[in-house]
Amino acid sequence: MNEARKIADETGLDLVEVSPTAQPPVVKLIDFGKYKYELQKKAQEAKKKQIVIQLKEIQLRPNIEANDLQTKLNHCAKFLDEGDKIKISMQFRGREMSYRDAGMVKFKEVIKQIEAMGAIVESDPKMMGNRIIAILASTKKPVKGPAKKEDEPATTSSEPKKAKESSN
Repeated sequence: MNEARKIADETGLDLVEVSPTAQPPVVKLIDFGKYKYELQKKAQEAKKKQIVIQLKEIQLRPNIEANDLQTKLNHCAKFLDEGDKIKISMQFRGREMSYRDAGMVKFKEVIKQIEAMGAIVESDPKMMGNRIIAILASTKKPVKGPAKKEDEPATTSSEPKKAKESSN
C-alpha cells in the first residue's frame, strides 16, 4: 500500500481504492478530477437523451358548447401527438351538482372521442367531490422535437428595414 502511495505521488495521480475488502486491497491510479468530469459529462448526455412525459390538464364544464368542446379536443390531439398524458376534469358548480349523471354521460362521450384520436384510458372516470377526473395516455411513442433555433428569419427581415430607415 505504501508503494502504491509513493507511485501515486511521483506520477501526480490519485490512489483510489477499488475493492477494500479484498486481500490485499485493490487500488487504482487515476486522475480523480478527470474521472469526476467524465462522469458528469456522461450524466449530462443521458439527461439530454431522456424524454419527459408531462401531464397536461383539460378542464371542462357540463354545459360546454360544441365549438368550445372541439377546441379542447384539438388541444388533446396536439398533446397526444407530443406523447403527453392528459388529465381531463369536469367541474360542477351550484345547480349543476344535481345533474351529475348527465355530466358523467357527456364526460364518457368526450373520452370516447379522445380514444378515437389514439389514446388509452389509464384511470377510469371517478367522481371526486364536485369533479369528475380521468387520465388518458398516448399510444404513440413520444418524439423529441427538433431543437429550437434562434430567430434568424426575424433578424434578417429586420435588417433591410433598418437599411431603408437609415437611407431616408
